[in-house]
Amino acid sequence: MDWLGIGVSIIGVALLILVLLLIRPLNKLAAVLSNLQKSTKNLPNQVEDLTSQARDTLSASNDTLQTVNKQVKELSPIFYMLGNATRAANHASSSMADVVMKVREDKSEGNVFTSRNQLEGLYGMMTLVYFMIQTSKNRKTIDMS
Repeated sequence: MDWLGIGVSIIGVALLILVLLLIRPLNKLAAVLSNLQKSTKNLPNQVEDLTSQARDTLSASNDTLQTVNKQVKELSPIFYMLGNATRAANHASSSMADVVMKVREDKSEGNVFTSRNQLEGLYGMMTLVYFMIQTSKNRKTIDMS
Protein backbone atom coordinates (compact mmCIF):
# COMPACT_ATOMS: atom_id res chain seq x y z
CA MET A 1 0.00 0.00 0.00
CA ASP A 2 2.95 2.25 0.52
CA TRP A 3 3.95 1.97 -3.09
CA LEU A 4 0.42 2.74 -4.23
CA GLY A 5 0.30 5.92 -2.14
CA ILE A 6 3.69 7.05 -3.46
CA GLY A 7 2.58 6.38 -7.06
CA VAL A 8 -0.65 8.35 -6.59
CA SER A 9 1.28 11.20 -4.94
CA ILE A 10 3.73 11.34 -7.89
CA ILE A 11 0.87 11.37 -10.38
CA GLY A 12 -0.84 14.14 -8.36
CA VAL A 13 2.32 16.27 -8.27
CA ALA A 14 2.80 15.73 -12.04
CA LEU A 15 -0.77 16.84 -12.73
CA LEU A 16 -0.29 19.88 -10.42
CA ILE A 17 2.83 20.89 -12.38
CA LEU A 18 0.96 20.36 -15.66
CA VAL A 19 -1.91 22.58 -14.47
CA LEU A 20 0.53 25.28 -13.34
CA LEU A 21 2.22 25.20 -16.74
CA LEU A 22 -1.09 25.36 -18.63
CA ILE A 23 -2.70 28.21 -16.60
CA ARG A 24 -1.23 31.01 -18.75
CA PRO A 25 -2.06 29.54 -22.17
CA LEU A 26 -5.54 28.60 -20.98
CA ASN A 27 -6.14 32.15 -19.65
CA LYS A 28 -4.98 33.58 -22.99
CA LEU A 29 -7.27 31.18 -24.82
CA ALA A 30 -10.15 32.26 -22.56
CA ALA A 31 -9.41 35.92 -23.37
CA VAL A 32 -9.35 35.19 -27.10
CA LEU A 33 -12.65 33.33 -26.89
CA SER A 34 -14.14 36.20 -24.87
CA ASN A 35 -13.06 38.74 -27.50
CA LEU A 36 -14.41 36.46 -30.22
CA GLN A 37 -17.76 36.32 -28.43
CA LYS A 38 -17.84 40.14 -28.17
CA SER A 39 -17.08 40.61 -31.85
CA THR A 40 -19.56 37.97 -33.04
CA LYS A 41 -22.33 39.28 -30.80
CA ASN A 42 -22.95 42.15 -33.28
CA LEU A 43 -22.62 39.92 -36.32
CA PRO A 44 -26.33 39.01 -36.72
CA ASN A 45 -27.31 42.70 -36.66
CA GLN A 46 -24.63 43.55 -39.20
CA VAL A 47 -25.70 40.71 -41.48
CA GLU A 48 -29.32 41.82 -41.18
CA ASP A 49 -28.34 45.40 -42.09
CA LEU A 50 -26.36 44.17 -45.10
CA THR A 51 -29.18 41.98 -46.34
CA SER A 52 -31.72 44.78 -45.94
CA GLN A 53 -29.45 47.15 -47.89
CA ALA A 54 -28.97 44.52 -50.60
CA ARG A 55 -32.74 43.96 -50.70
CA ASP A 56 -33.35 47.71 -51.06
CA THR A 57 -30.74 47.97 -53.80
CA LEU A 58 -32.22 45.04 -55.72
CA SER A 59 -35.71 46.49 -55.34
CA ALA A 60 -34.55 49.87 -56.66
CA SER A 61 -32.78 48.26 -59.60
CA ASN A 62 -35.87 46.17 -60.35
CA ASP A 63 -38.01 49.33 -60.36
CA THR A 64 -35.50 51.02 -62.65
CA LEU A 65 -35.56 48.07 -65.06
CA GLN A 66 -39.35 48.11 -65.11
CA THR A 67 -39.32 51.82 -65.91
CA VAL A 68 -36.80 51.30 -68.70
CA ASN A 69 -38.87 48.42 -70.13
CA LYS A 70 -41.98 50.59 -70.05
CA GLN A 71 -40.18 53.43 -71.83
CA VAL A 72 -38.79 51.07 -74.47
CA LYS A 73 -42.30 49.70 -75.07
CA GLU A 74 -43.51 53.28 -75.53
CA LEU A 75 -40.70 54.00 -78.00
CA SER A 76 -40.96 50.79 -80.02
CA PRO A 77 -43.78 52.10 -82.30
CA ILE A 78 -41.52 55.02 -83.21
CA PHE A 79 -38.76 52.58 -84.12
CA TYR A 80 -41.22 50.57 -86.23
CA MET A 81 -42.34 53.76 -88.01
CA LEU A 82 -38.72 54.72 -88.69
CA GLY A 83 -38.05 51.25 -90.05
CA ASN A 84 -41.11 51.43 -92.29
CA ALA A 85 -40.09 54.90 -93.51
CA THR A 86 -36.57 53.76 -94.35
CA ARG A 87 -37.91 50.70 -96.17
CA ALA A 88 -40.32 52.90 -98.13
CA ALA A 89 -37.54 55.36 -98.97
CA ASN A 90 -35.31 52.47 -100.03
CA HIS A 91 -38.07 51.06 -102.22
CA ALA A 92 -38.76 54.48 -103.79
CA SER A 93 -35.09 55.15 -104.45
CA SER A 94 -34.55 51.69 -105.93
CA SER A 95 -37.62 52.10 -108.15
CA MET A 96 -36.36 55.48 -109.30
CA ALA A 97 -32.90 54.06 -109.94
CA ASP A 98 -34.44 51.22 -111.97
CA VAL A 99 -36.40 53.68 -114.13
CA VAL A 100 -33.37 55.90 -114.66
CA MET A 101 -31.22 52.90 -115.59
CA LYS A 102 -33.92 51.71 -117.99
CA VAL A 103 -34.03 55.12 -119.66
CA ARG A 104 -30.23 55.14 -120.00
CA GLU A 105 -30.17 51.63 -121.47
CA ASP A 106 -32.78 52.39 -124.10
CA LYS A 107 -31.17 53.40 -127.37
CA SER A 108 -34.33 54.82 -128.81
CA GLU A 109 -34.76 58.15 -130.60
CA GLY A 110 -36.08 59.78 -127.42
CA ASN A 111 -32.88 58.97 -125.51
CA VAL A 112 -30.76 60.53 -128.28
CA PHE A 113 -32.96 63.63 -128.17
CA THR A 114 -32.63 63.78 -124.39
CA SER A 115 -28.87 63.48 -124.39
CA ARG A 116 -28.47 65.90 -127.36
CA ASN A 117 -30.44 68.65 -125.64
CA GLN A 118 -29.07 67.79 -122.17
CA LEU A 119 -32.45 67.13 -120.55
CA GLU A 120 -31.41 64.17 -118.32
CA GLY A 121 -31.49 66.26 -115.12
CA LEU A 122 -34.94 67.62 -115.93
CA TYR A 123 -36.33 64.18 -116.69
CA GLY A 124 -34.68 62.78 -113.55
CA MET A 125 -36.32 65.49 -111.44
CA MET A 126 -39.69 64.89 -113.07
CA THR A 127 -39.31 61.16 -112.43
CA LEU A 128 -38.48 61.79 -108.78
CA VAL A 129 -41.52 64.06 -108.33
CA TYR A 130 -43.73 61.49 -110.08
CA PHE A 131 -42.61 58.67 -107.79
CA MET A 132 -42.95 60.84 -104.70
CA ILE A 133 -46.54 61.66 -105.67
CA GLN A 134 -47.26 57.98 -106.33
CA THR A 135 -45.84 56.85 -102.99
CA SER A 136 -47.76 59.54 -101.10
CA LYS A 137 -50.97 58.39 -102.82
CA ASN A 138 -50.16 54.79 -101.89
CA ARG A 139 -49.57 55.75 -98.27
CA LYS A 140 -52.84 57.67 -98.07
CA THR A 141 -54.64 54.65 -99.49
CA ILE A 142 -52.93 52.32 -96.99
CA ASP A 143 -53.59 54.68 -94.04
CA MET A 144 -57.29 54.93 -94.87
CA SER A 145 -57.75 51.16 -94.90
